[in-house]
Amino acid sequence: MDFSEPKIMAIVNLTSDSFYTNSRFGDSKHVVQYIENALEQGADIIDIGAMSSRPGAKEIPLQEEKIKIVNILSEVRNIYKDIIISVDTYRSEVAIAAADMGADMINDISGGTLDASLWDTMAELKLPYILMHMQGSPVDMQLNPHYNDVVYEVLSGLIQNVRILRNKGLSQIIVDPGFGFGKTIDHNYKLLDKLNVFDILDLPIMAGISRKSMIYKPINSNPDNALNGTSALHMIALERGASILRVHDVKEARECIDLHTLLKRSRTK
Repeated sequence: MDFSEPKIMAIVNLTSDSFYTNSRFGDSKHVVQYIENALEQGADIIDIGAMSSRPGAKEIPLQEEKIKIVNILSEVRNIYKDIIISVDTYRSEVAIAAADMGADMINDISGGTLDASLWDTMAELKLPYILMHMQGSPVDMQLNPHYNDVVYEVLSGLIQNVRILRNKGLSQIIVDPGFGFGKTIDHNYKLLDKLNVFDILDLPIMAGISRKSMIYKPINSNPDNALNGTSALHMIALERGASILRVHDVKEARECIDLHTLLKRSRTK
């Protein structure tokens, strides 16, 4: 994938526990309809997940996650042969099943901390891997997140983990600082403001800030009314070097990218 221009990852949640109601899809008919619309609006990657990662969310049984992923991938792949599909999981067994059903990449919110065998599995699968930073787990990550220097610590952790992954033979890596995953609102804004320092990794950077509490809580709102704030922060993320926006609203994200591209071009004239 060419990251000379930023890409859009569209979110598909196969769980009723997602923090944003409109990203929940209960059956394959609605998933397929959403994917069709997302592709028409400019999505580059479809990210499918079967387990909620909102703060306080509990794990679902392995087989439940696996069955949901396999069933929907079977149907989606039958319709869309050539689209890029990411599967949001931190379980190696689900990653293997997803790869067998035609998934193109794995999006791991845990950064390898919740399944000790995932990194070796990814090295064997040789699929692109999204390495995210998370402090704790979804159950407890927001209880009392603490850093002495959040930017330095997140960057250091990603540098160390990228080195380990490369030593295992995994070369296609995308990094995600993990907005909202074991971070306070202040931590999130410090990471966003300094997002460009992650360029030192020389890897694509994904920003997953869409409709999150870092947007709606400071303005006393809610996820349903956080689109305007999301677009505002997407522009900042693009200015700071984001390569991928992981979003609920593809059309608006595409507009942000198109306008940001015009801004960049104007600087070279």
